[in-house]
Amino acid sequence: MNVPEFQQQLVALDKNERHAVISTIGKLLVMDWPTVYAHTGLNWEQIKEKETGGPNGEALYSLRATQKMRLLGFRKGEALVLLSIHPDHDSAYA
Repeated sequence: MNVPEFQQQLVALDKNERHAVISTIGKLLVMDWPTVYAHTGLNWEQIKEKETGGPNGEALYSLRATQKMRLLGFRKGEALVLLSIHPDHDSAYA
């Protein structure tokens, strides 16, 4: 959560949306990677349109924070680096 763009987007959300993102992050904190990949509610998926996007060319992934909101990030070892929040889930793929 040290990515400035992610921080700005998080604080700009309304209270309910912000709570949903923080709740999703809380769930992620107690999951191992196989659980994240298999969790049907998170809908973890690689964004094929953006094959790379991390600072070292890492593949980008989206995951569901709410029915309409997606988070965009990449895996860095055992950590998940969240880059951006997309209140309109389609914008995560553009």
